[in-house]
Amino acid sequence: MRALGRLRDRVEVVALVDTDPSRLEAFGNEFGIGRRYPSIEQMLQAESPDLVHICTPPWTHTELVVRSLEAGAWVLCEKPLCGSLAEFDRISAAEESSGKYCSTVFQWRFGTAAQQVRRAIASCELGRPLVAVCNTTWYRDQGYYSVPWRGKWATELGGVTVGHGIHLMDLLLWLMGEWQEVTAVADTLDRQIEVDDVSMAIVRFEGGALGSIVNSVLSPRQESYLRLDLQAATLEVRALYGYSRDNWSFTPAPERDAPNPLDYPAEQDVPSSHEAQIAALLDSMERGERPLVSGREARRIIEFMSALYKSAATRQPVARGSIAEGDPFYHHLAGKVG
Repeated sequence: MRALGRLRDRVEVVALVDTDPSRLEAFGNEFGIGRRYPSIEQMLQAESPDLVHICTPPWTHTELVVRSLEAGAWVLCEKPLCGSLAEFDRISAAEESSGKYCSTVFQWRFGTAAQQVRRAIASCELGRPLVAVCNTTWYRDQGYYSVPWRGKWATELGGVTVGHGIHLMDLLLWLMGEWQEVTAVADTLDRQIEVDDVSMAIVRFEGGALGSIVNSVLSPRQESYLRLDLQAATLEVRALYGYSRDNWSFTPAPERDAPNPLDYPAEQDVPSSHEAQIAALLDSMERGERPLVSGREARRIIEFMSALYKSAATRQPVARGSIAEGDPFYHHLAGKVG
């Protein structure tokens, strides 16, 4: 709501939906939203909105996305967008039939620094990517999981991999290009929950680069750390929930005259944020074109998480494209049945 408020010259929040009457009243009063509904069906029929922003518990996302698309609205949905490749393909079918688009929230892609780094990698001006390190080491105590839907496969859909590491893993995959194969472990080491509180993976990319991933909610010193080693330079970002250019560093290889993609005027620096992503989504809506982090770009991270969980369960590497209809991991991120 704060991000939408900063964009009020471009967007108006006209209605609010919540199944909890007390939350509906409190939130509506706090942000001055007068039109309030107990169900999405009532809101869609009464308001015919251009855009629906879904900020509900993960297990509800797919149904709400599909209903919104079918009603003629574009959708911005919090992560994880859905709980399986099967659900993603259902969303894609709703997009195709409605002519509208669904984007999911990955605001780390929308900072100037990351976009400059992506352009530099794509242009090959820093040589080939060789090694990547992607660590989401956060801390969530047992009290965090007292919220009824958290910590359960059926309602949170996954653990640290899905709810926390997903942001930096998405950025890694967006910057490094298509992944080819993943070998992983996932476990519940300390929290009293069903889902994973730690996962680790080794990734091979199509271009031959290798990457390591650590996701944890057991780490008292919290950090989000991404390191990309290319032939001509190392690029790093150290932050927690967002970054500006100050969080990034550039180290050229010895005796290499490598251009620094972070060398741009300070006034052009846009930090990663929901505001930046929503502004880009509004641009796409005005142009009538598919937004970033939708379609194939959004499916990539769902497939990757499915493969990570499958590798952890089978203790075997899992190749991109190998999880198809009929595979338990096609129907649930972690292969859960029932």
